[in-house]
Amino acid sequence: MKLTLMFREYCSLCHKMRDDLQPYQQEYGFELEVLDVDEDEALEAKYNELVPVLLLGEQEICHWHLDEAKLRAALAEALDREKPV
Repeated sequence: MKLTLMFREYCSLCHKMRDDLQPYQQEYGFELEVLDVDEDEALEAKYNELVPVLLLGEQEICHWHLDEAKLRAALAEALDREKPV
């Protein structure tokens, strides 16, 4: 399972969200891809004022601040989908 963090290097909220995700990454074992929106015009146009934005696939989990309840719900749902039938 992979989450994506839309990020800006100079953004303190971005660094805080990345740091706040570490315990969840250890608990759930997801991969975290960090994309700098300033390196891609399309990403910058889409996420400009929202960064940091945390995504699971195309689904936005939260932006600006880590929403722990939404994160846990999204991870639980994703893990449930991955279980063999």
